[in-house]
Amino acid sequence: MIRSELIQKLADENPHLYQRDVERIVNAIFEEIIEAMANGNRVELRGFGAFSVKKRDARVGRNPRTGESVQVDEKHVPFFKAGKLLRDRLNGQDA
Repeated sequence: MIRSELIQKLADENPHLYQRDVERIVNAIFEEIIEAMANGNRVELRGFGAFSVKKRDARVGRNPRTGESVQVDEKHVPFFKAGKLLRDRLNGQDA
């Protein structure tokens, strides 16, 4: 599901809300998650999962095309850990 499909589904399920308002709500939620992660904070949505940021140290990597060694800088990457309810639903267990 992509963002526009999520917005459309929520608008369809909530006919009392305008689609533009649903879009603002969804965008606000995503922006808050992004902002929290950019500040190094963890975002937990109970039953769904937790978003966090992990630091990857600098290392020596390899160019797969040439086999040449290249220096890879340290970087921060997003990480998602699924919650128990989500894992159980994916595995066909009723929660």
